[in-house]
Amino acid sequence: MDVDLRKLRYFVAVADELHFGRAAERLHIAQPVLSRQIRALEDELRVVLFDRDRRGTTLTTAGRQLLDDARPLLMSADALTRRVRAAAEDDVTFTIGFMPGITLTSVVQAIRAAHPGLTVRLLRTGWDNQVQVVHDGRADVSIVRLPIDRTGLELRPLFSEPRVAMVATNHPLAKRESARIGELAGDHLLQDPDAVPEWRDVAEEIRSGSRPAVPAIHSVEEKLELVADGTGIAILPASTAGFYTRRGVVALAVDDLGANHVALAWPTGRRTALVNEFADIAAAFLPE
Repeated sequence: MDVDLRKLRYFVAVADELHFGRAAERLHIAQPVLSRQIRALEDELRVVLFDRDRRGTTLTTAGRQLLDDARPLLMSADALTRRVRAAAEDDVTFTIGFMPGITLTSVVQAIRAAHPGLTVRLLRTGWDNQVQVVHDGRADVSIVRLPIDRTGLELRPLFSEPRVAMVATNHPLAKRESARIGELAGDHLLQDPDAVPEWRDVAEEIRSGSRPAVPAIHSVEEKLELVADGTGIAILPASTAGFYTRRGVVALAVDDLGANHVALAWPTGRRTALVNEFADIAAAFLPE
């Protein structure tokens, strides 16, 4: 049996929203059509993917397994489409994903000097898509900030740098030269606690079970706006903090906070001569 990729895309939309109406709006199709497609997929797979009752929609065990497998499959299909179209158009392009705070001027100049006919493009990424862009083919390589899900990726370590706490200017520690992570235990962290295990170990809101939901944050600028208005604190790599300076926020050195590690990532099995050469150049020139 061949799985229909369109049905898989419909399934992922419902799994993301856990609501057929919102998923239908996102897909720009009618809800009855979406429901029929999901039922058809369940019939083809001979499983139930969603539990639906008056309380809402949830994934079954089979649904959770399909979601885990469907995302990389769909990203691989997207990557295949992009590579084939680029080949048909004879488009010799090398796209580099990069995270905020990382400067690539000398790296790009070096790869262009080595390959004058190569079109080099840059793609700014965020914590939520720095890995996805190489899986789905939008970027040939991505300069990522760890930790990441390494599934399906090869990595080459590049460099490490300190991390700092971004706090509002009226924060009790704002005028200090440095602090220890325990002194931030009472603050609300505006990011995934798993990304800052040192804070997680001491956080009062986690120990008490009272941690509020973190709103969707799509950029460093949005995060710093929330820091400035006193909503919480954020932990950033020092280079990112230096790049995104703004009024109302200060960077606080934290003595016992671990470094941020930066690496080059590309899809497993797609280590070309150009990727190898770029990896050597990046290792030589970063950090600038």
